[in-house]
Amino acid sequence: MKKFTSHKADQFTESVIREMTRLANRHGAVNLAQGFPDFPAPEIMKRAACEAIQKDINQYAITWGAKSLRDAIVRRSRNYNKIESDPETDVVVTCGATEAMCVAMLACVDPGEEIIVFEPFYENYGPDGILAGASPRFVKLRPPHFDFDRDELARAFNNKTKAIVLNTPNNPTGKVFSMEEMRFIADLCIRHDCLVFTDEIYEYILYEGQKHISMATLPGMRERTITISGLSKTWSATGWRIGWMIANEKITGALRKVHDFLTVGAPAPLQEAAAIALDFGPEYFIDLARAYEARRDLMLDVLKKTPFVPYKPMGAYYMMADIRGFGANHDVEFAMKLVENPGVAVVPGSSFFANPNDGRHLIRFCFSKRDATLNSAGERLLKLSAART
Repeated sequence: MKKFTSHKADQFTESVIREMTRLANRHGAVNLAQGFPDFPAPEIMKRAACEAIQKDINQYAITWGAKSLRDAIVRRSRNYNKIESDPETDVVVTCGATEAMCVAMLACVDPGEEIIVFEPFYENYGPDGILAGASPRFVKLRPPHFDFDRDELARAFNNKTKAIVLNTPNNPTGKVFSMEEMRFIADLCIRHDCLVFTDEIYEYILYEGQKHISMATLPGMRERTITISGLSKTWSATGWRIGWMIANEKITGALRKVHDFLTVGAPAPLQEAAAIALDFGPEYFIDLARAYEARRDLMLDVLKKTPFVPYKPMGAYYMMADIRGFGANHDVEFAMKLVENPGVAVVPGSSFFANPNDGRHLIRFCFSKRDATLNSAGERLLKLSAART
């Protein structure tokens, strides 16, 4: 009998992160696995979406994004990211940053070409590369600060390299790449004539005075960078699926074609609401970072009272932790026990590595939750620790 599934689909599993959410629901566990807030999205943005629906903005928007949203993206990226762009030629609105990254790979990478990925990495990057037919080369980010070895990175580049994937602030580590690191990466990309796909979805969630740097602002990088971001994290609306890409006009033509035939377009009424959200004043973004830093510190304080060894993130809203203090050496088994008793869902660290064994001693916590949720998880984790003594 003929095999009905593709070789591409056979090379990756379903999302481990989303599977942990299903298990959390089944066991009544506190969900610190999947990266979504359990608090409301901004009221002004929600009202704008309702008004857009009532005004019957319910049909297709322009494939690459409603004019109002593209204009707002250009304003926001000019003011914050320092990227100059044209809303008519340089912007593509997508169904979330997740679709944007997949589109970037499909539109720019040919089978057999190589992409460089820092690991641990957001789990979608692996399947994206497989679907594009790309051959990945992985470069380690090493704890506790998740620095990379510059010689190792330089060796990863060769005449087959088409692009490097850069996620800053980083999921799952919380690393914020420094200007010195960014310049080193940029120099390699220019030398080897490569693209950069930058996932900047956590760009406003920064701690202790960290600054976000967009690769497209470095000399020689505007024309070779696809800057990706979206509404999900900064505006607490992961279910809206509004993302975007900013790139050189010579690249956006290909991005728009692939996006068109994948999804046609993002939800029209939500695009109108997103346009309003992007024009929020600076106090919104300051308060956002301050609130997340308090949540980070709450999570960190709890974990330090347990056998976990947490790694302090400087951005995004995740925290990696070493589980070997529990005598555990298999992240998946540990996570499965944890979701059942004491009832806390986390993500096994192996899902962020090309070789699962490299992450067997790690798990990831998500702290984009209400204080009550984090406190409930903390009480359960402390009981688990107490039960061991």
